[in-house]
Amino acid sequence: MENAHRVQFDINEFCCNFVITNYQTLLTCNKTLPVTLFMDNNFREKVTIQSLENISMYKAVIAIVLLSAVAVVFLFWLLYFKDTPEHTFEWVSRLPALNATLNGTATILLVLGFLEIRKRNFDRHMQFMIGSFLMSTLFLVSYVLYHNFVGHTPFPGTGLIRPVYFFILITHIILSVVVVPLILGSFYLAFAGKFDKHRKLSKLTFPVWMYVSVTGVVIYFILNAYI
Repeated sequence: MENAHRVQFDINEFCCNFVITNYQTLLTCNKTLPVTLFMDNNFREKVTIQSLENISMYKAVIAIVLLSAVAVVFLFWLLYFKDTPEHTFEWVSRLPALNATLNGTATILLVLGFLEIRKRNFDRHMQFMIGSFLMSTLFLVSYVLYHNFVGHTPFPGTGLIRPVYFFILITHIILSVVVVPLILGSFYLAFAGKFDKHRKLSKLTFPVWMYVSVTGVVIYFILNAYI
């Protein structure tokens, strides 16, 4: 009887060790496994848009690059070449605070979306990322409205803050140009059902998008302290 109990104990111990070892292996390999392995078929069908799925990657990339280029050229023209109108409105002065709020909200939603995808909660991840995209889109509309009336805002600060500000500003501008096609590409891949490619691109999109959103808020507070 004692031997039987001992054998049973050894079998149970072996099973527990086997499960724990393979679970740890699964967690270790989790980053390289196809994301669709963890995805519910109903979610996949709900997210995938047939018309986008049928578009070739080549055509999608060309469309995204062209759209991004048009947006960037328009913003540079608005900031540095367009003449500002002689008259403005009182509400225009409130737009920078609104811009910072929208950027801050986009940042929070990005973090929440990142945390949800770490938990493989695809529905919540999608909701937060769409919310962040909407906040960034509203920011862009508000940004265009403000600079349509104000144009380029020079920085009057002197001393150490000046190179710090311009370092943040220049990196913010450069990555703002880069992040537009990255965001559009990430959303295209998701809604086209190309989830593994979406995952790979989003690993680059997320930190760039985060940096642009956070530095947008930082730039507002620095400018607000000196203007």
